[in-house]
Amino acid sequence: MFFLYKILTNFFYPFFVIIILLRKFLKKEHSSRYKEKIFASYFNVKRNKDSKLIWFHAASVGEVKSILPIIDKLNQTQLKINFLLTTVTLSSANLAGEELKGIKNIQHRFFPLDISFLIKKFLKSWSPDAIFLVDSEIWPNLIMSSRENKIPISIINARITSKTFKRWKLFPKTAEKIFNSFDLCLSSNQETMEFLSHFKMKNIFYTGNIKLVSKTSQFKIKNVNQKFLSENKFWLAASTHKGEEIFCLKTHLKIKENHKNIITIIAPRHINRILEIKKKCDNFNLTSQILNKDDLILENKEIILINSFGVLPSFFNYAKSVFIGKSLIESLKQEGGQSPIEAAKLGCFIYHGEYVYNFQEIYKILHQNNISKEIRSYDELANLIIKDFMKTKEKEKSLKLFNDLGEKIFSETMKQINNFLSNGVK
Repeated sequence: MFFLYKILTNFFYPFFVIIILLRKFLKKEHSSRYKEKIFASYFNVKRNKDSKLIWFHAASVGEVKSILPIIDKLNQTQLKINFLLTTVTLSSANLAGEELKGIKNIQHRFFPLDISFLIKKFLKSWSPDAIFLVDSEIWPNLIMSSRENKIPISIINARITSKTFKRWKLFPKTAEKIFNSFDLCLSSNQETMEFLSHFKMKNIFYTGNIKLVSKTSQFKIKNVNQKFLSENKFWLAASTHKGEEIFCLKTHLKIKENHKNIITIIAPRHINRILEIKKKCDNFNLTSQILNKDDLILENKEIILINSFGVLPSFFNYAKSVFIGKSLIESLKQEGGQSPIEAAKLGCFIYHGEYVYNFQEIYKILHQNNISKEIRSYDELANLIIKDFMKTKEKEKSLKLFNDLGEKIFSETMKQINNFLSNGVK
């Protein structure tokens, strides 16, 4: 089966090139660096031969954020080491550019297509001393080429869903061949550990989900409305989808029975719906404000509608109670849930509906650590938020719980990574 994969990826290479070019035209790829994905002549190799090179591959924004603390720690403790970070998406490349600015021993590149001749050229050119793949980045040509070149390779924060496991089971010999090529596997959850054990993978350790490792500093996050947010009672509904805003407005009205000056802040997942949501507020006779970036919140507004991207952390920083959307809609139950991680990192207590398929393992951990709770009705949510208002130092407690959890995961992860680098990298 792997041989067929190798043939097919080579055969479809011209079509992949066309797809990348179309994505570039649609501005979904970097305007010039997209060539790093498809042409070996644009790999732009800058390799210090006197230092070891550790290659981390993280597909998108969430994975990049999760490994930054690891790279930072290795940079503090390892001597004469350089890093190569590859990503897939444009947004993750932009994040890498911001986070790695001024750090001379870290290079960022786009990950080349998993086509044998490109991967072989990439490995030969960069000559990494060790490779870390992150999450579910299973690329057969890269994995097998690394094995052929005797380059130690590990997968960290490994995550395989039951759907993926069932697909791999259709090709058991290929699965065993690929997964046995890893020298180390750090599993993000027990389920993944069981799935990979089925394929006789060696050196598997359950270390926990590194996306729960906090690198967020509350003191660096600013909001032009911080005085207002500090002095008023409010709750936040984040990443809401169509249909959930009505639920939030009903929750607001229920809370209003006890707290006349309550403010509800709604941050829809898709801000192109903002006028539609404002009309719903009008239908409920609730005064509302569309809040653009750097706008000040006006007095006597009951519902604040966030109309900009990238500002949620600055509201999480002051919120005690947060509802995370895409979790109430039954039609989305197979793809339900938005990430609660950013809110948890900033000490928020999190509420959500029953449909959280995409983040069920994260929520399971948050539930176990008393950081989140599933709700079934707006009455229930309203009553819980009212109780949160009465609690003192609850945000500090949630923050400590999350940080303690993150430190435990980070400590175990770094222990295994350092052992791997000490024993496997010459």
